[in-house]
Amino acid sequence: MQNKNEQILIVEDDSQIRNFICYSLRQDGFSYTTATTAQGALSTLVTEQIDLLLLDLGLPDFDGMEVIKKVREWSEMPIIVVSARDQDKEKAAALDSGADDYLTKPFSSTELMARIRVALRHLHKAGGMKPQTNISVGGLLIDFDKRLVYLDNAELHTTPLEYSLLSLFFRNIGKVLTTKYIIKEIYGISYGSDTQALRKLMAGLRRKIENNPAKPRYILTEIGVGYRLSDV
Repeated sequence: MQNKNEQILIVEDDSQIRNFICYSLRQDGFSYTTATTAQGALSTLVTEQIDLLLLDLGLPDFDGMEVIKKVREWSEMPIIVVSARDQDKEKAAALDSGADDYLTKPFSSTELMARIRVALRHLHKAGGMKPQTNISVGGLLIDFDKRLVYLDNAELHTTPLEYSLLSLFFRNIGKVLTTKYIIKEIYGISYGSDTQALRKLMAGLRRKIENNPAKPRYILTEIGVGYRLSDV
């Protein structure tokens, strides 16, 4: 079993689900601590060294969404929401508030562990002494210094907007980005929530980077929420 130094905080008031998550983490070699209330979670976060937060939204004292907002005031630690709320607007609200990922109950141990590993991997990359100038995912590479994109070692022509969109994804590998967030970052806050331009931009980018745009390998659609650059 791999020895892992990361400390994970599980915030879940349902004992069966909490026990399932604890068991899954133990099996994968992670250290963890638990809380059953929002206040207990915040107390733990300010007194212990926590690397990743697994957060239920339906807590008995106050909503988990408030925990996300409070944590984001002082920390960029990965936050993965695990919730029974499966409405698209709930998922989007959590992600817009600062969560990095969202798992709808019930979920498998395999999926949970994969999401945790991705979040921690990118946390460590972000914590390096010097920001990366070249980042690759599979055969796709972006050179931030030269503003160039390569696919399978061949330079790929992208429009300025396509480069901006791809750059946004590469700075958030593995994270679900909501449509609202992408539109704000690419077109500006005054653009509103019209998704037609984004869909057209996404379709053009996918035609350039995907072997089969109908079954994308790199930029995956999170239905009703947004998009995610796969950590392949």
